[in-house]
Amino acid sequence: MGSSNKKSWTVYIVRCANGSLYTGITNDLAGRIADHNAGRGAKYTAAFGPVALAWRRRKKDRSAASKLEAAIKKLTRTGKEALISRPSARFGKL
Repeated sequence: MGSSNKKSWTVYIVRCANGSLYTGITNDLAGRIADHNAGRGAKYTAAFGPVALAWRRRKKDRSAASKLEAAIKKLTRTGKEALISRPSARFGKL
């Protein structure tokens, strides 16, 4: 992955090969997706990859990204699918 000195962070959702959704944060999205697809990104995506980027949103710092990631992880699958299908929509504090 990239340097932790980058200013912006990205919250992302990827769709795994089995159709499941994985949510994470990174400051190097292209590198993180490559890591997931190489089996190095996370145990979950290593087991169910390869992955395809389904949604992303930039945040100014890691704290903001972590808060958004936690909020997304609390959504139901239906809520996550709605977020993916309407990327510009606002869902509460997301």
